Amino acid sequence: MNSFVEPGKYVVREGERGDGLYFIWDGEAEVVGSLSTDEDNHPEFQLKRYDYFGFGLSNAVHPADVVALTKLSCLVLPHEHSALLQPKSIWSAEKSLDTCSPVEHILHLEPIEVDIFRGITPPDAPKFGKVFGGQIVGQALAAASKSVDCLKVVHSLHAYFLLVGDFNIPIIYQVNRLRDGKSFATRKVDAIQKGNVIFTLLASFQKEELGFHHQEVSIPSVPAPDKLLSMEELREQRLTDPRLPRTYRNKVAATEFIPWPIEIRFCEPKTSTNQTKSPPSLRYWFRAKGKLSDDQALHSCVVAYASDLIFLQVSLNPHRRKGMKPRAVSLDHSMWFHRPLRADDWVLFVIFSPSASNARGYVSGQMFNQKGEVTGHLFSSLYLVPHSLLQCNSEKAYTHPTPLKKVYQVRDQRSKF
Repeated sequence: MNSFVEPGKYVVREGERGDGLYFIWDGEAEVVGSLSTDEDNHPEFQLKRYDYFGFGLSNAVHPADVVALTKLSCLVLPHEHSALLQPKSIWSAEKSLDTCSPVEHILHLEPIEVDIFRGITPPDAPKFGKVFGGQIVGQALAAASKSVDCLKVVHSLHAYFLLVGDFNIPIIYQVNRLRDGKSFATRKVDAIQKGNVIFTLLASFQKEELGFHHQEVSIPSVPAPDKLLSMEELREQRLTDPRLPRTYRNKVAATEFIPWPIEIRFCEPKTSTNQTKSPPSLRYWFRAKGKLSDDQALHSCVVAYASDLIFLQVSLNPHRRKGMKPRAVSLDHSMWFHRPLRADDWVLFVIFSPSASNARGYVSGQMFNQKGEVTGHLFSSLYLVPHSLLQCNSEKAYTHPTPLKKVYQVRDQRSKF
């Protein structure tokens, strides 16, 4: 329902039960009698278009007066419809966790308080021994997106992995609203477990604007995704490939295969094991399994999730050899989103590792849609040490510089294809 208030009149009064949750559609209002009335904080209590206040519970009372500064038009969500504020799916209230896409299920966040969310690792989600880095990136970006108005979408993010995540306990995401401008908004998100910040993300959002346009990079010439085999088909093929060692094939057969929520099709499927030296590059198509809604924020979060599935391992390719068991630790992850895209449609991921030095590997990536438009760029670094060197350093009482994110042996499910 609608509510119209003249300037100087009360919208709601302190101690009274309101009609529901108020969304300002036009005009401005002010919170009177707030806890902080300092002049510097005064703008923080002025309400403008798209701001909201009130409660969805019928027994809740307003903690302060709200007075119209100009002619005010509000949309009011009545108490009886407050269930709409608690959607079962991260983005869409009409879908349940049983019917939404698998990756949307993983990205689901439970709101705890304003700008505080809780995420979990579902039993069927990829884990790789620890909380998957892409899951934390995707969930953190989802938390940030929920604090930004729908007219702004993410255009860049920069993340740092600080501690190993435990997939057996929830992750708390705390959003800090650094800036809300006319065209841009900036958010900082901390992921917390056991009272410790395990991950931090900075994301910048921008509303759609007209501007200059050029693209100097071209999409590589690769087979169309419908001409390539899926990971499940490749796995079955490798089980009977006589060019691969029998011990390797037996190991693949004995390892439980958990389907990913992202469908991947390699442009040049390997005919070697993960202990065979190869160039530091990789190209594959990917898309989310299932149908996603049209919300661009969701598609950006899904792409952020998928971007870390098979990315950093490319820096290991030139160093692979029989018996080599290197360990890798993600340090940071940066993404730039150039154009809107659909994560449930095929996206080409072109990955290259230009350098590895000083126990760090570097990986860059480009993403293209099927039209050949570049939709994003990525850059990440990882702490990379041969297993033999780790043993040597351990004997010298070497201490890892910091207990960083997702330590794993490279003999994991991601590197078997």
